[in-house]
Amino acid sequence: MHAVVTGAAGFLGSHLCDRLLRDGHTVTGLDNFITGRPENIAHLQNNPSFRFIEADVSKEIPVTESFDQIFHLASPASPIDYIELPLETMYVNSDGTRLALELAEKNNARFFISSTSEVYGDPEVHPQHEEYWGNVNPIGPRSVYDEAKRYAEALATAYLRYKGVEVRIVRIFNTYGPRMRADDGRVIPTFINQALEGKPLTIFGDGTQTRSFCYVDDLIEGFVRLMNSDLRKPCNIGNPHELTMNQLADEINTRTQSSGGVVFKPLPKDDPTRRRPDLSRANAELDWSPNVPFSVGIEQTIQYFKNSQ
Repeated sequence: MHAVVTGAAGFLGSHLCDRLLRDGHTVTGLDNFITGRPENIAHLQNNPSFRFIEADVSKEIPVTESFDQIFHLASPASPIDYIELPLETMYVNSDGTRLALELAEKNNARFFISSTSEVYGDPEVHPQHEEYWGNVNPIGPRSVYDEAKRYAEALATAYLRYKGVEVRIVRIFNTYGPRMRADDGRVIPTFINQALEGKPLTIFGDGTQTRSFCYVDDLIEGFVRLMNSDLRKPCNIGNPHELTMNQLADEINTRTQSSGGVVFKPLPKDDPTRRRPDLSRANAELDWSPNVPFSVGIEQTIQYFKNSQ
């Protein structure tokens, strides 16, 4: 098949391109490099089944060939990025999503939208299941991302309901692995790089808040299964192994043999205090569950950052 991937030079987009190419598909990738990086797709430069177009998909998706699937992953995805790029984040999830849906409809192609566990906000239900509507501040500092993704889901659902586009919606929980940017502000690359430099790890709040971390290979497997399934409802993809930030910091300091310790700073406004996916739908509908143990994934991620220094 021919698949289009927006955000192809990003952390997740580049891994998805790799997977689709390994599965024998032709891939057209698009990115404008505001958060994606050319080095993430440099190894695909001479692959005859891969074509790259530099483009801002919130303004135009310049793909003229017919295609079978479109994965719309383009968007800043870390708090540092979407707070620095608030309008770009909203535009790519509104105008960019509309353009991608229009192109999917024109090509009679299946459409995949990468949403996020952030649509649940600071959840009052734990773990979070797909029927939970969330606890989101619509005008808070994180709203440029949270509400943009909620709008993207609503728009995609409207195209499914009223135009018959085959839509697939994934809600991504915290993911980690090689090709994350060291400076993207998410906790695992931040902790690893602080530890490798012998610095104290910065914990916001008292460290009792939790996240659940999924290794990127498991996440991409979930993407592929969801895209090729008959599931039209949103689906959580993540890992239910929940860690406090204090536990995560201890794990990374131990594995990097860092004696820098930790330092505590105030918790940012609207930062979720708990996060863990209910994977019942993914288990039942996709026969999917994560396989990579945290101990294995975090070692591979630490090695990636060591090699990148």
